[in-house]
Amino acid sequence: MHALAYEQHTELEARHWWFRGRRAVCTGLLRDELAGEAPKRVLDLGAGSGGFLAELRALGAQVVYTDLDAGVLAACRERGFPNGVRARGEGLPFRDASFDLVCLFDVLEHIADDVHALREVRRVLRPGGHVCLHVPAHPFLFARNDEVAGHERRYTRRSLDRALQSAGFTARRNGHTNMLLFPLIAPVVLAMKAADKLRLTPRGDYTNLSWDPPAVVHEALYRLFAMERFLSRRVDLPVGHSIVALYRPA
Repeated sequence: MHALAYEQHTELEARHWWFRGRRAVCTGLLRDELAGEAPKRVLDLGAGSGGFLAELRALGAQVVYTDLDAGVLAACRERGFPNGVRARGEGLPFRDASFDLVCLFDVLEHIADDVHALREVRRVLRPGGHVCLHVPAHPFLFARNDEVAGHERRYTRRSLDRALQSAGFTARRNGHTNMLLFPLIAPVVLAMKAADKLRLTPRGDYTNLSWDPPAVVHEALYRLFAMERFLSRRVDLPVGHSIVALYRPA
């Protein structure tokens, strides 16, 4: 991930509508799946600035997290999360079957060999455990934002399922998120892609987070995004800007 993307994540994760909405949808779906079960050990793989750590600590007795950036690991420790480990997803420094829940929130798309990383997740996950993932959707939307963020790919529901099945998992849930805002997001991304090709956009790095709207806009967009947690309880959403998935070892 480029330095710009790290800086934006750290600055905006607590208040930006997209981060807040993602947390609401993912943790709501995860709580429904766990159905009162309290995982003893949770791994947040590629935790970044730690936006999910508080929610995961509320679910499990111990939360361990990894990232490649020593600075963000130190920042998370300063916020009261001591169990940070610098590690790559393709080589996790943990014993076999040592976690009840492994989460990858917008991480898998950064890893060149995603199946290898998922096999590592399978190795450290206990029998009967859970894996929760959130990834960007639709390869046709791959744009400069993805390049700056360090993405290797965007997924379809089928390609994500294929990768997870290859690593030894079976599906519980696999559906889209950010469905209600997708009719607005997709045309904007495609227009920006076209403008980039025509060299009509400013030079230099920028991401989807470079525009920081007023607080009232953040709140409105967050509420619309978070509303999907009620829809996703009943059905895997058929379209959206991202994908959320819950899997278990086969």
